[in-house]
Amino acid sequence: MGVGCVRFGQVTFLYEQADRSFYMTNSDNHIRSPMTAMAVMPLLALVVMLGGSIYLFGDGTTGGPAQVALIIAGVLAGGVGVLNGHSWKSLETGAAKSIQLTLPAIFIVLMVGTLIGLWMLAGTIPYITYYGLQLLAPEIFYIAAVLLSAIVAISIGSSWTTAGTVGLSLVGIASASGLSVEVTAGAVISGAYFGDKLSPLSDTTNLAAAVTATELFEHIRFLLWTTVPAILIALVVFGYFSLTSAPEIDQSRIDSVSRAILENYNLNPIVMLPLVVTLILAGFQKPAFVSLSIGAATGAVIAAVMQPQIFGQTGNALETIWRVAANGYTANTGNPVLDDLLSRGGMESMLNTIWLIISAMFFGGMMEKSGALSTLVRYLMTGVNSVGGLMRRAGMTSLAANLVTSDQYLAIALPSRMYADIFEEKNLKTKNLSRVLEDFGTVTSVLVPWNTCGAFMAATLGVATGDYLIFCIFNIASPVISYLYALFNFKIEYKGDSKLVGQPTGG
Repeated sequence: MGVGCVRFGQVTFLYEQADRSFYMTNSDNHIRSPMTAMAVMPLLALVVMLGGSIYLFGDGTTGGPAQVALIIAGVLAGGVGVLNGHSWKSLETGAAKSIQLTLPAIFIVLMVGTLIGLWMLAGTIPYITYYGLQLLAPEIFYIAAVLLSAIVAISIGSSWTTAGTVGLSLVGIASASGLSVEVTAGAVISGAYFGDKLSPLSDTTNLAAAVTATELFEHIRFLLWTTVPAILIALVVFGYFSLTSAPEIDQSRIDSVSRAILENYNLNPIVMLPLVVTLILAGFQKPAFVSLSIGAATGAVIAAVMQPQIFGQTGNALETIWRVAANGYTANTGNPVLDDLLSRGGMESMLNTIWLIISAMFFGGMMEKSGALSTLVRYLMTGVNSVGGLMRRAGMTSLAANLVTSDQYLAIALPSRMYADIFEEKNLKTKNLSRVLEDFGTVTSVLVPWNTCGAFMAATLGVATGDYLIFCIFNIASPVISYLYALFNFKIEYKGDSKLVGQPTGG
């Protein structure tokens, strides 16, 4: 029976090759990591329950069924921990710490809801929608959505803020024009994540560089090898969508919506001030919550000054602003299409997303604290005997972490800790690992309905994750291109001038 020793953080694991089980050696000798068969049970249960919820409820999975599945799977993971020596109290503490990590994101989600409602009230979104309907030709609409989202995301370093501002407006324009909101959401997300990955202001870009000890701009330059081909593929696909959708445009619908906007809102350019203020603050690297809060407050002031006719319908201006911030804006323009488009926002609209985030992090925290996650990721490392295989395994581990931990930051941080030493042994430059983590970790997070990113985009853009994910061309193409690079050993860079003598390099 062969025995190996692997180090993970501050804990050492002994690996028995006969049954592929792990035993943890630390001060708590009664605690051991679960066998692989036991560790995978909560994950399999989650997959089965999520599949069942999709079959039974369709797009309604995030309205409760997915949360129930995550909680039950988290309890099962806790049971695995108890069977292997953990106390339930320690497991609860681990889950609570996991949830605590998401508190900044939760407050950002709440503020995005407030911002959306107040920008509707202020006329900011109606203004963008009106002129977007007049200026954006259907023949280039989807391409324009990709490029505009990419430019904004590169400038401010945030795919979330991009989606909550210009992304929401673009989806609104598509809805009013009779274009596909699902394709538009995919175009917005494709552009936003392309820009996010290449922005030195992005938190995930900085995280991937930091945890792999890679110089930031070297990391960004190396990302170009996968991001540029992926965005070019996206532009070609969205170009085709744009050209083929042109005959579908309902001009009478556009005219009707445009008239309703003109009749109900004061479209003075000053109503764009909340967006300008938010983008400037984000560009100066102010915290996202601060930027969004000031942007929302600016929207409240602009609403009181520029849209008095709305307050005339409802009475007290302060009461209306307060209600919209909490419960969202309800349009009453007389045009059903426009009312449906503008009636959204408020903190209340984000509570389901927060419920999903908390449930997902409970599951991820239980998996990590019980030792099930570390057992699974160790199992994933077995059988790697080539550089190309190592690159592919690291990427697939990052993708799996998105599915299991429901958090893009963990999908970057955990594999970086797992594979750093092996990349060093293979004489690989650290930027190889940092690029793979971004290609498989950052961009795929938005494709998972129970991931924080997937939940946020669905709530913000008003399009279910299952509906938009097949149109996130960049997010799908990026890991595929990265996988092919590793398969054919293309753009894998080594330290020094040559590869290690005798080092296997095949796929």
